[in-house]
Amino acid sequence: MRSVKHTRERGRTRISAKNQATIPVAALRRAGLKPGDELRVEAAGAGRIVFIRVEEALASYAGRLTGVFGKGTLQKLRREWR
Repeated sequence: MRSVKHTRERGRTRISAKNQATIPVAALRRAGLKPGDELRVEAAGAGRIVFIRVEEALASYAGRLTGVFGKGTLQKLRREWR
């Protein structure tokens, strides 16, 4: 007797016994999500879950002050701290 593999419709998934679900790649791409992104998960009513990318606040400001301080300013401040 041959086993029959059940295929799902595109864009659908199922919640496992461990409460896990695989998110279809097409949906991830449309949302602009990629491996390694950190997500916040919220319930948005009956039968709805929303994933929200968590942006690290410090990362969004890193490098913003390039060119504001003259060359050697950081070294001068470090000498003052000693």
